[in-house]
Amino acid sequence: MRSTSFLAILIAFLVGGWLSWRYFSSGSKPVEDSTVLLEKIQAVAKLSTVEGTFSEIYNYSEYQGYFSFFWDKKVLVRVRATVSAGYNLVRLNIVADPITKTIRMSGLPKPEILSIDHSLDYYDISEGLFASFSPEDYTRINQRAKDLIRDSALKSNLLSEADVQGAKMLDLVRFMVEGAGWKLEIGGVEEEIKELRE
Repeated sequence: MRSTSFLAILIAFLVGGWLSWRYFSSGSKPVEDSTVLLEKIQAVAKLSTVEGTFSEIYNYSEYQGYFSFFWDKKVLVRVRATVSAGYNLVRLNIVADPITKTIRMSGLPKPEILSIDHSLDYYDISEGLFASFSPEDYTRINQRAKDLIRDSALKSNLLSEADVQGAKMLDLVRFMVEGAGWKLEIGGVEEEIKELRE
């Protein structure tokens, strides 16, 4: 009876110790270090009128011919991106004439891709016995995936839709200007700006 209770206490103590050890000792602990530097601040005047969401499967492979088991490497990448298109308003010229209550504005510039926010998920990474992916390879794959998204965005109707939204924005500006009792004229303002500078 006494040995049975001692054995039960010993087993309970060992199980408790093992559970405590499992709970408090969590394998390897990652160490993180980061240095963030603000490199440049610049003023921008950009109007994003549309966003497109793109998804792409990108297959990258390098084959060295014979004995592919030793030298070949390949990776399958899923790219998800949000592409913003609109106008760089730095090129927009506006002149106000308070005497005639007229605002003269150059037309909107052509729409362009303003930003590409993308993320990559790497799948099916296969490396040869003597060939592996280097950090430069991953950087090149990242840039190539972004370039392919940009090409797809340019071939889509994203810019034409940005143009449609730009026309609606001009109608809204016209409505606000005329609601304030002014008149809006679009186009032909560049010559007037040259005269004011001279």
